[in-house]
Amino acid sequence: MFRRTMSTGVALAAASLLLLAGCSSDPLAEQFREGSGKNYIAGDGTISEFTEPQRGERIEFSGETVEGGTFDSADTLGEVTVVNFWYAGCAPCRVEAPILEEVSKSLADEGVVFVGVNVRDQAGTAASFEEKYGVSYPSILDVEPGTAQLAFAGDVPPAAVPTTIVLDREGRVAARVLGQLTEASILESIIDRLLAEQA
Repeated sequence: MFRRTMSTGVALAAASLLLLAGCSSDPLAEQFREGSGKNYIAGDGTISEFTEPQRGERIEFSGETVEGGTFDSADTLGEVTVVNFWYAGCAPCRVEAPILEEVSKSLADEGVVFVGVNVRDQAGTAASFEEKYGVSYPSILDVEPGTAQLAFAGDVPPAAVPTTIVLDREGRVAARVLGQLTEASILESIIDRLLAEQA
Protein backbone atom coordinates (compact mmCIF):
# COMPACT_ATOMS: atom_id res chain seq x y z
CA MET A 1 0.00 0.00 0.00
CA PHE A 2 2.85 2.38 0.91
CA ARG A 3 4.69 1.57 -2.32
CA ARG A 4 1.58 2.30 -4.42
CA THR A 5 1.05 5.64 -2.63
CA MET A 6 4.68 6.62 -3.18
CA SER A 7 4.47 5.71 -6.89
CA THR A 8 1.34 7.81 -7.34
CA GLY A 9 2.98 10.71 -5.52
CA VAL A 10 6.07 10.54 -7.71
CA ALA A 11 3.96 10.44 -10.88
CA LEU A 12 1.90 13.45 -9.79
CA ALA A 13 5.04 15.38 -8.86
CA ALA A 14 6.48 14.65 -12.31
CA ALA A 15 3.31 15.93 -13.96
CA SER A 16 3.48 19.12 -11.91
CA LEU A 17 7.07 19.72 -12.95
CA LEU A 18 6.13 19.23 -16.59
CA LEU A 19 3.37 21.78 -16.27
CA LEU A 20 5.69 24.31 -14.66
CA ALA A 21 8.91 23.85 -16.52
CA GLY A 22 8.55 21.80 -19.69
CA CYS A 23 11.66 20.16 -21.15
CA SER A 24 15.07 21.14 -19.80
CA SER A 25 16.11 22.67 -23.14
CA ASP A 26 12.84 24.57 -23.41
CA PRO A 27 12.63 28.36 -22.87
CA LEU A 28 9.81 27.59 -20.43
CA ALA A 29 12.34 25.97 -18.12
CA GLU A 30 14.47 29.11 -18.31
CA GLN A 31 11.47 31.20 -17.23
CA PHE A 32 10.96 28.91 -14.26
CA ARG A 33 14.61 29.16 -13.19
CA GLU A 34 14.83 32.94 -13.59
CA GLY A 35 12.24 33.49 -10.84
CA SER A 36 10.64 36.56 -12.38
CA GLY A 37 7.77 36.53 -9.86
CA LYS A 38 5.03 36.76 -12.50
CA ASN A 39 3.45 33.56 -11.09
CA TYR A 40 3.00 31.73 -14.38
CA ILE A 41 5.16 30.11 -17.03
CA ALA A 42 4.24 31.62 -20.39
CA GLY A 43 4.43 29.58 -23.56
CA ASP A 44 5.67 31.18 -26.75
CA GLY A 45 2.52 30.50 -28.76
CA THR A 46 4.04 27.52 -30.58
CA ILE A 47 1.41 25.57 -32.48
CA SER A 48 1.96 21.84 -33.03
CA GLU A 49 -0.35 19.74 -35.19
CA PHE A 50 -0.16 15.98 -35.53
CA THR A 51 -1.22 13.69 -38.35
CA GLU A 52 -3.34 10.67 -37.48
CA PRO A 53 -0.37 8.24 -37.29
CA GLN A 54 1.37 10.63 -34.84
CA ARG A 55 -1.49 10.99 -32.38
CA GLY A 56 -0.83 8.10 -30.06
CA GLU A 57 -3.32 6.74 -27.57
CA ARG A 58 -6.66 8.16 -26.47
CA ILE A 59 -6.46 10.58 -23.54
CA GLU A 60 -8.88 9.73 -20.75
CA PHE A 61 -9.59 12.24 -18.00
CA SER A 62 -12.40 13.36 -15.74
CA GLY A 63 -13.10 15.46 -12.69
CA GLU A 64 -15.42 17.67 -10.70
CA THR A 65 -16.31 20.95 -12.38
CA VAL A 66 -16.38 24.48 -10.97
CA GLU A 67 -20.18 24.29 -10.78
CA GLY A 68 -20.10 21.03 -8.80
CA GLY A 69 -20.94 18.70 -11.69
CA THR A 70 -18.66 16.17 -13.35
CA PHE A 71 -16.91 16.01 -16.69
CA ASP A 72 -15.74 12.76 -18.31
CA SER A 73 -13.85 12.72 -21.59
CA ALA A 74 -15.54 9.42 -22.45
CA ASP A 75 -18.75 11.40 -22.98
CA THR A 76 -17.14 13.49 -25.74
CA LEU A 77 -15.90 10.66 -27.95
CA GLY A 78 -17.14 11.24 -31.48
CA GLU A 79 -16.68 15.00 -31.09
CA VAL A 80 -13.66 17.28 -31.35
CA THR A 81 -12.69 18.35 -27.83
CA VAL A 82 -10.80 21.53 -26.96
CA VAL A 83 -9.05 21.40 -23.57
CA ASN A 84 -7.70 24.65 -22.09
CA PHE A 85 -5.38 24.67 -19.07
CA TRP A 86 -5.74 27.85 -17.02
CA TYR A 87 -6.05 29.58 -13.66
CA ALA A 88 -7.46 32.94 -12.59
CA GLY A 89 -4.18 34.70 -11.70
CA CYS A 90 -2.62 33.99 -15.12
CA ALA A 91 -2.64 37.19 -17.20
CA PRO A 92 -2.54 35.44 -20.61
CA CYS A 93 -5.47 33.27 -19.48
CA ARG A 94 -7.54 36.41 -18.93
CA VAL A 95 -6.64 37.73 -22.39
CA GLU A 96 -7.51 34.54 -24.24
CA ALA A 97 -10.71 33.70 -22.31
CA PRO A 98 -12.99 35.78 -24.61
CA ILE A 99 -11.36 34.18 -27.67
CA LEU A 100 -12.02 30.66 -26.39
CA GLU A 101 -15.60 31.59 -25.51
CA GLU A 102 -16.16 33.08 -28.97
CA VAL A 103 -14.95 29.92 -30.71
CA SER A 104 -16.88 27.63 -28.37
CA LYS A 105 -20.12 29.45 -29.16
CA SER A 106 -19.51 29.64 -32.89
CA LEU A 107 -18.84 25.89 -33.14
CA ALA A 108 -21.32 24.64 -30.55
CA ASP A 109 -23.51 23.01 -33.22
CA GLU A 110 -20.61 21.52 -35.21
CA GLY A 111 -19.69 18.60 -32.94
CA VAL A 112 -17.10 20.53 -30.90
CA VAL A 113 -16.86 20.46 -27.08
CA PHE A 114 -14.84 22.84 -24.89
CA VAL A 115 -13.61 22.11 -21.37
CA GLY A 116 -11.20 23.96 -19.11
CA VAL A 117 -8.77 22.42 -16.65
CA ASN A 118 -8.12 24.79 -13.76
CA VAL A 119 -4.72 23.94 -12.33
CA ARG A 120 -4.61 26.16 -9.23
CA ASP A 121 -7.85 27.73 -7.95
CA GLN A 122 -10.59 26.82 -5.53
CA ALA A 123 -14.16 26.75 -6.86
CA GLY A 124 -15.05 30.28 -5.75
CA THR A 125 -12.07 31.90 -7.45
CA ALA A 126 -12.60 29.92 -10.64
CA ALA A 127 -16.33 30.74 -10.68
CA SER A 128 -15.59 34.47 -10.32
CA PHE A 129 -13.23 34.28 -13.29
CA GLU A 130 -15.83 32.48 -15.41
CA GLU A 131 -18.47 35.06 -14.55
CA LYS A 132 -16.19 38.03 -15.21
CA TYR A 133 -15.03 36.76 -18.61
CA GLY A 134 -18.31 35.16 -19.69
CA VAL A 135 -16.98 31.61 -19.89
CA SER A 136 -19.94 29.28 -20.42
CA TYR A 137 -18.24 25.91 -20.94
CA PRO A 138 -17.29 23.76 -17.90
CA SER A 139 -13.90 23.59 -16.21
CA ILE A 140 -12.50 20.76 -14.14
CA LEU A 141 -10.98 21.76 -10.79
CA ASP A 142 -7.68 19.87 -10.98
CA VAL A 143 -5.68 21.32 -8.09
CA GLU A 144 -5.86 18.10 -6.07
CA PRO A 145 -4.94 15.47 -7.02
CA GLY A 146 -4.05 16.75 -10.52
CA THR A 147 -5.23 13.65 -12.35
CA ALA A 148 -6.39 15.52 -15.48
CA GLN A 149 -2.96 17.10 -15.84
CA LEU A 150 -1.34 13.71 -15.31
CA ALA A 151 -3.43 12.22 -18.13
CA PHE A 152 -1.79 14.67 -20.55
CA ALA A 153 1.76 14.29 -19.23
CA GLY A 154 2.93 12.15 -22.13
CA ASP A 155 4.53 13.13 -25.43
CA VAL A 156 2.59 16.40 -25.72
CA PRO A 157 2.26 17.79 -22.17
CA PRO A 158 0.62 21.13 -21.31
CA ALA A 159 4.04 22.52 -20.34
CA ALA A 160 2.86 26.10 -19.80
CA VAL A 161 -0.17 27.97 -18.59
CA PRO A 162 -2.18 28.63 -20.63
CA THR A 163 -2.02 25.69 -23.00
CA THR A 164 -4.79 24.61 -25.35
CA ILE A 165 -4.91 21.01 -26.57
CA VAL A 166 -7.31 19.81 -29.27
CA LEU A 167 -8.39 16.17 -29.27
CA ASP A 168 -9.74 14.47 -32.37
CA ARG A 169 -12.99 12.52 -32.38
CA GLU A 170 -11.17 9.47 -31.02
CA GLY A 171 -9.83 11.43 -28.05
CA ARG A 172 -6.24 11.63 -29.32
CA VAL A 173 -4.05 14.75 -29.21
CA ALA A 174 -4.26 16.36 -32.63
CA ALA A 175 -2.91 19.83 -31.84
CA ARG A 176 -1.38 21.91 -29.05
CA VAL A 177 -1.06 25.68 -28.65
CA LEU A 178 1.65 26.27 -26.06
CA GLY A 179 0.84 29.65 -24.57
CA GLN A 180 -1.76 32.33 -25.18
CA LEU A 181 -4.14 32.11 -28.12
CA THR A 182 -4.03 35.44 -29.91
CA GLU A 183 -6.69 34.98 -32.58
CA ALA A 184 -9.91 32.99 -32.85
CA SER A 185 -9.04 32.10 -36.44
CA ILE A 186 -6.02 30.05 -35.32
CA LEU A 187 -8.12 27.71 -33.23
CA GLU A 188 -10.96 27.68 -35.76
CA SER A 189 -8.56 26.57 -38.50
CA ILE A 190 -7.23 23.69 -36.38
CA ILE A 191 -10.76 22.54 -35.54
CA ASP A 192 -11.99 22.90 -39.13
CA ARG A 193 -9.22 20.61 -40.35
CA LEU A 194 -10.19 17.98 -37.79
CA LEU A 195 -13.86 18.20 -38.67
CA ALA A 196 -13.04 17.89 -42.35
CA GLU A 197 -10.75 14.87 -42.03
CA GLN A 198 -13.38 12.82 -40.22
CA ALA A 199 -16.52 14.17 -41.83
